[in-house]
Amino acid sequence: MTTSDNEGRTGVWLVGARGSVATTAITGAAALRDRLIPTTGCVTESPELLDEGMPGFDSLVFAGHDITETPLPKRAEQLEAAGILPRGVRELVHTDLAATDQRIRRGVGSEEAGHGQLETAERLIEQLCSFRELYGLSRVVVINVAATEAHPPGRNEHTGLEELEHGLRRSDPDGGAVLPPSSLYAYAALRAGCPYADFTPSVGARLPALDELAARRGVPYAGSDGKTGETLVKSALLPMFSSRALRVHSWSGTNLLGGGDGRNLADPDNVTSKTTSKQRAAHESLGYPVDGEVHIDYVSALGEWKTAWDHISFEGFLDNRMTMQFTWQGCDSALAAPLVLDLARLLARAHERGHSGPLSQLGFFFKDPVASDEHRLVAQFETLRTFVRRLREGQ
Repeated sequence: MTTSDNEGRTGVWLVGARGSVATTAITGAAALRDRLIPTTGCVTESPELLDEGMPGFDSLVFAGHDITETPLPKRAEQLEAAGILPRGVRELVHTDLAATDQRIRRGVGSEEAGHGQLETAERLIEQLCSFRELYGLSRVVVINVAATEAHPPGRNEHTGLEELEHGLRRSDPDGGAVLPPSSLYAYAALRAGCPYADFTPSVGARLPALDELAARRGVPYAGSDGKTGETLVKSALLPMFSSRALRVHSWSGTNLLGGGDGRNLADPDNVTSKTTSKQRAAHESLGYPVDGEVHIDYVSALGEWKTAWDHISFEGFLDNRMTMQFTWQGCDSALAAPLVLDLARLLARAHERGHSGPLSQLGFFFKDPVASDEHRLVAQFETLRTFVRRLREGQ
């Protein structure tokens, strides 16, 4: 157990720090600190999850990595023009945005990740440690909110920490990069003693070698793929069908995405990571296979908004066939940003209390939760509530 965060400041290092989700989270945290906006969407502010030992919004210090050059104040201006940030808030927190932008370091692109990975990892580790020391932070939580990657093929180096570090030491590894960028960030975070979360479906920390590293370093990790839209609704509806003994025959979904997320998922390799993550909930909650697929289409005209339309066919008493349809329309950044802040506070608190390894208790936030097959939203919330109560009690 280390120093309580309510006595100091907590670093939040965002991978993809100049993206829409990160910019909304950083702007939102400053606005919450100054009481310019309500805490809507922040579950750690709900009465059932309040814990005075969690770091407050006024104690969060942001920094991160990115490979884009658009400064945070400019990105916030774009989000304000798109109607995501309320008019006027950006100007009131401009000093925070400008200061955070000065703390953003050049990240790792897929082209760079294949060469000299140990040297790159050492650079990332040094940046995380310097941030912690320079600002006198109790700890630093690293959260990946960068673009989704394609899942890499399995390699022997992924099976254990010794094999991984041997592979990273090779200056010119055969067969390309040992780690994809998301896992290289996770490796650096865990080596630096920083709790880590994947808010994307990228592989990140979910390799046996990195699980071993988390255990050795005594740091927790969580993921994967923030649950903010179609799958959030799905995880609330699935228990209804199963608890009423209604048999689901098919569940098909079409997602229309704009913005950078939609553009990135137009790549057929990247979208497979996302659709695989989204498919888990139905099969694992119902306990039997269900027909239907999830499709994701990029529609640039939607901008930062997304629309999901789902069609469900199910069977009731006396073989009667019925259907249900729903449409979910939301702003991805506004749905995701408060969850990023929640995860930063919860991971910091869990680290302070001595938790390490995969935190299945945070499955409430994810489409593809680590170390858990539970997807029912209410059950996940009860698990989270019990976890927060135990954190309050010092466990």
